[in-house]
Amino acid sequence: MEVIDQPNLEKLNALNNKYVLKIVKEFVNLCKPSKVTVITDTKEDIDYVRIRAIEVKEEENLTLEGHTIHYDGFLTMSNHDQARDKANTQILVSKKEKGSYPWINTMEREKGLNEILEIMDGCMEGHECVIRFFCLGPKNSKFSILALQLTDSFYVAHSEDLLYRAGYKEFKRLNGSNDFFYFIHSSGELIGDPPVTKNLEKRRIYVDLQEDRVLSVNNQYAGNSLGLKKLALRLAIYKANNEDWLAEHYFIMGVDPKGKDRVSYFCGAFPSACGKTSTAMLPGQTIAGDDIAYLRVWEDGYAHAANIERGIFGIIKDVNAEDDPVIFDALTTPRETIFSNVLISNGTPYWIGDGRDIHDGGLNYSGKWNIGKKDEDGKEIPHSHPNARYTIRIEELNNIDPNLHNPDGVQVHGIFYGGRDSDTMPPVLESLNWEHGVFLGASIESETTSATLGAEGVRSQQPMANLDFLVVPLGKYLKNHQKFGSRLKYPPRIFSTNYFLKNKDGKYLNGILDKLCWVIWAEGRTNGDYDAINTPIGFIPQYKDLKEIFKIYLNKEYSENDYIEQFSIRIQYLLEKLDRIEAMYKKEKNIPDFFWRVLKKQRSELLTLSIKYNKEVISPFEL
Repeated sequence: MEVIDQPNLEKLNALNNKYVLKIVKEFVNLCKPSKVTVITDTKEDIDYVRIRAIEVKEEENLTLEGHTIHYDGFLTMSNHDQARDKANTQILVSKKEKGSYPWINTMEREKGLNEILEIMDGCMEGHECVIRFFCLGPKNSKFSILALQLTDSFYVAHSEDLLYRAGYKEFKRLNGSNDFFYFIHSSGELIGDPPVTKNLEKRRIYVDLQEDRVLSVNNQYAGNSLGLKKLALRLAIYKANNEDWLAEHYFIMGVDPKGKDRVSYFCGAFPSACGKTSTAMLPGQTIAGDDIAYLRVWEDGYAHAANIERGIFGIIKDVNAEDDPVIFDALTTPRETIFSNVLISNGTPYWIGDGRDIHDGGLNYSGKWNIGKKDEDGKEIPHSHPNARYTIRIEELNNIDPNLHNPDGVQVHGIFYGGRDSDTMPPVLESLNWEHGVFLGASIESETTSATLGAEGVRSQQPMANLDFLVVPLGKYLKNHQKFGSRLKYPPRIFSTNYFLKNKDGKYLNGILDKLCWVIWAEGRTNGDYDAINTPIGFIPQYKDLKEIFKIYLNKEYSENDYIEQFSIRIQYLLEKLDRIEAMYKKEKNIPDFFWRVLKKQRSELLTLSIKYNKEVISPFEL
């Protein structure tokens, strides 16, 4: 490792960890960088990363202090490096495991390693490699998993400083253990100004469960290159489901009801475009995490949750002053922020749906841009990519929860599972018990919209909004949830939400901010404030409680007609949903018995209800 000078070598040796040295030696020799720099937790080292990102032109300063722009590779609107590459993200498994995960891409481990290690041979030639140390979760916490990162991208390294807690000192506390994840990333050969990955056809992101590592090459987009995010989630799911905890695609929010001296914490999982961010950022509430959470059984009998991140890598499309005032303010005032793949005009970033006039001219991910510019396939290039992003520390938001860095996490009172459903599920309901709640999470469906190619209204199943990241069989995953709740004296209450219910004319029955009322009702249920109506699908709110909540929180009259439209039990649609869920899960092996018990009981009770009332839609006032 001649490319590591003595001061940097001393930083590595100070960890007293032979496993770190072995990994560094193996991949420095393989990737062949021209220089290696070890980054510790010091301000000087962290500033070096930010400064070098500008010097090597992976980022460029913008007008507002702390703001920078980064661009990922772009050839056409259908061939670029500006989104997760699902096709080339492979989970490496043994021969006997091949085919056990029909919903994700798997590759036989030996074959995959041979391929990617050949591609990575010399991939850092002419580049500087930085060695990073991070802590996934609060420092000095039972939740946390340490992470070692080698990358030749200063944009990646800078992003990680915004998104994760520094972990060099935490590695010293390992006392030589190999209990950490590690991530090797290279942007590969670069081209252009700004420099972007050249060989996109050789882009590979391989998750090696056996070694707790991710190998990623020929990409810069953070979803492919930042191993600590969704790639690390896969490693954590595998670890959690072979131990006794949960790694989930959850936000964490604090709900602070008016006139009550308390804050109740909720987690929530929603598929894309189903209201996850807008729920986590509701006005008057606090946010402790927007994307990934670890949950553990705690000594007080509750589940506790911690955000493994300290920042947000968020989709910037449609963030505007009216709908997302907290985030919009943070993005339009001076602070350390990385924008990616948006239009820059006169040093100011512009993006789709920001509420401002589109400037005709400037620079974006395609180079010089003007309205009407098309790619080589004749497709129009928007001024900002639909998947353009911002990266910012959560502490920069004025609604940050004070327990973000609490090593004990937060006590979880409830969990929301939300989908996109135009005709079946009510806006909010509470599960009958923990097992029924797991069933609710496993039954999430998301409808396609006009923004998706193909037919509208097609429902896809999205168990716990986590299907894309599961690396264990679904049966094992559900069984682990069941066992987790059974070990708790006070398991979280589980709620289903649906903000997309429509009437026969296709008009939404929910207002944009109505979700605040559903959340407040759920918080009240966890604290015994409200009674509820027992139905075959769960507990639904009483009208009098919702009427009061709408008046207090939105100063809005909530009519009996609204209530009937939203909370009637639509028996035929519910039975059809059960049929779809049953068909999906019958394709899987070893689905636990409790799942089928819940499904069978719910179907039987819905049929009994239909016979009793002799109709398919039953008003909540009749129940």
